[in-house]
Amino acid sequence: MTRLISLVLIGIVLCAGRVALAKAPQFPPIELPGTKPFSPELSQQLWHAWEQAGRPLHSRYRGSDGRPKYLNRLMAEANPYLQLHAQNPIDWYPWGDEAFRRAQKENKPIFLSIGYSTCHWCHVMEKESFDNEEIARILNRDFICIKVDREERPDVDAVYIAAVQRLMGSAGWPLTVFLTPDREPFYGGTYFPLEDLPGRPGIKRLLATVKGSWKNQQAAARQAAGSLRDVLRNAGPQPGGPLDDVVLRRAAVHLTQLFDATHGGFGKAPKFPQPQIVQFLLRYYARTGDQAARHMALFTLRRMGQGAIRDFLGGGFHRYATDAAWRVPHYEKLLVDQATIARAYVEAGLAMPSAEYIGTANDVFQYVLRDLKAPSGAFYAAEDAQSGGEEGAYYLWSRAEVVRAVGAEDGPWLADVFGLPADNARLPLAVSVPIEDILREQGMNQQTLLSKLQKARSALLATRNQRPRPARDEKILTGWNGLMIAALAEAGVHWGQPEYVEAGARAASWILEHMRPSGRLHRSWYRGHLGSPGYLEDYAYLALGLFELYQATGEARWLQETDRLLAEMLRLFWDKQKNTLRYTGTDQEELIAPPWPLEDGAGPAAHSVAADVLLRCGHLMQKKPYQEAGHDILRANGADIAKAPTAYAYALLGLDFALGPRQEIVVVGPRQREDTAKLWKVVQQTYVPRAITVLYHPQDREVETLLPFLARQPMQGGKATAYVCENFTCKLPVTDPGKLAEQLAALQAGSPTPTPGK
Repeated sequence: MTRLISLVLIGIVLCAGRVALAKAPQFPPIELPGTKPFSPELSQQLWHAWEQAGRPLHSRYRGSDGRPKYLNRLMAEANPYLQLHAQNPIDWYPWGDEAFRRAQKENKPIFLSIGYSTCHWCHVMEKESFDNEEIARILNRDFICIKVDREERPDVDAVYIAAVQRLMGSAGWPLTVFLTPDREPFYGGTYFPLEDLPGRPGIKRLLATVKGSWKNQQAAARQAAGSLRDVLRNAGPQPGGPLDDVVLRRAAVHLTQLFDATHGGFGKAPKFPQPQIVQFLLRYYARTGDQAARHMALFTLRRMGQGAIRDFLGGGFHRYATDAAWRVPHYEKLLVDQATIARAYVEAGLAMPSAEYIGTANDVFQYVLRDLKAPSGAFYAAEDAQSGGEEGAYYLWSRAEVVRAVGAEDGPWLADVFGLPADNARLPLAVSVPIEDILREQGMNQQTLLSKLQKARSALLATRNQRPRPARDEKILTGWNGLMIAALAEAGVHWGQPEYVEAGARAASWILEHMRPSGRLHRSWYRGHLGSPGYLEDYAYLALGLFELYQATGEARWLQETDRLLAEMLRLFWDKQKNTLRYTGTDQEELIAPPWPLEDGAGPAAHSVAADVLLRCGHLMQKKPYQEAGHDILRANGADIAKAPTAYAYALLGLDFALGPRQEIVVVGPRQREDTAKLWKVVQQTYVPRAITVLYHPQDREVETLLPFLARQPMQGGKATAYVCENFTCKLPVTDPGKLAEQLAALQAGSPTPTPGK
């Protein structure tokens, strides 16, 4: 009887097991063109990752059950850009040892493709070539294929874009590079079409050529790659000097030669906003009174704000314009651009008070807080250029569409204002008619016009919101968040809008809590997964944001965190041989050559931001090591700054501060009191760009520990008191806002001091 019961129980267990197996999802094995089938374990892992990601469908290739026909290793990566390529028929690997070992074992060249999620031409190449079975078969057979998100791995991007620039004279994204199995580049380019175009080989012919070269001339390819590797290893900062006010003057003169007097901006199309240049010109005007510098800065901001590079309806700016007049943008919107452009408009609104500059910056912040803010309070990376498979479709309008949305009364003249043609061609909105002409032609006053424009904007935005939205890249980048925190803190304190400061503080709190679980800052976060350790950019940008939060609030924690971050930055990134910072930390992967992204790019150069924050925080806290490090970073790049100053515009901001004169402006008084608020308002509405501002609550022991000089600056007669100082030599304390305004006005005619560090 016992044996019978046991057999029955075993039968029940086996039956239950068969039921469980029947209910378990049955995934087909994965086999990519030109490859052996993946192992059952890898296939199951990738299908499980696909389900966990919400069963997205990106590829044109589908199985009979509606699933993707293909999945590759990128499906298991916690990165939205890599996952966009996870259904390509290409046997993509993420950057890592597995791919390199296979390349060495099979002696195959590496096909490296670097892009980012909002890159238009990356999407084009993906659709034409990477989602093409014929191309996939060639790539899978003859190459080891690696995909990299440049926003996640800026170090890899910096090394190989420098290599392609050396090989081809220029580079961009998508970046296409052919490497030896030892990761050394021997050929590269950017976008390659499927078939040959005039002056540009198609990828079919390119792959055949590279395959033939590797098969028949491998030794020569390896030798050329080794030579290029050596060139890259010998690259880096070029010291030289002196760094004095002559460098600033030469930069300003050079910019007058590049300035587009018709449309604003600098250089020819394609045109990027280059907000660091605008900030430099504003500070050069503050230093010298140079009216040409003032005009170039303000005219550029005005023309950008009127152009289609600005999203007139939803706020924010697109990446760049393909034409000189800012009317034909590439439509991606990056958080880094919103932060840097907003900072330029905020500074312009402070230097030259104008509703135009403040309004444009405010539109940027409203866009970011509405469309890029995560539930956590941190900020997502970007929005795509495409929607519905068409670049810019979300932002384009015909004349008829505007009239239909706004109404027959105002629609026709608004369509004229936006420059929309009668043939109903769909274009992005841009202000094509001067405001004065509109007022005259429509016979209305400015208030009526503004009211009508706001009403039209609401109607058009409501219509646009019914269209498919561009995809959003929801990874959170530490550095880019740092820049946005800085922008929000600056705007909030200058405009008296605490909600902006609070938004910046919330983002900063989340970053500090979630992006350094073991004390080491990380680069990115995506759906609960941390990315690689942070780079110099992440430390420098976040330190900037925290320092601006301290200046906006006077709260000790933000200065403490700035100090902590700068100390760790110097520990991890300082290069004793070159006497400057490296881009990668001592604990990060060693590439074939150290990356040196020294020039301003999509964001300001990390080295330049680091120098600026070290100089300012070091000056305020009287920390000589910070000040010396800031000076050393500038000197390490001295030859390049002097030779090509416009490529180092943010470094010029640090140099401007280093040359001085430098001011410290302290308002001491209980934060909640009206007399404190009045003095603080005067400080924050006066443009003194080399001043560091401190809001000091009396007897705040935490702050006094960080800034001992505050103990010598008490309230006078029980009233809130302001101290205006230059290099810690102070004028008489004042309690009257009018007297304070007079003292600040006297600071605006400063003169430079000798070379920093001398």
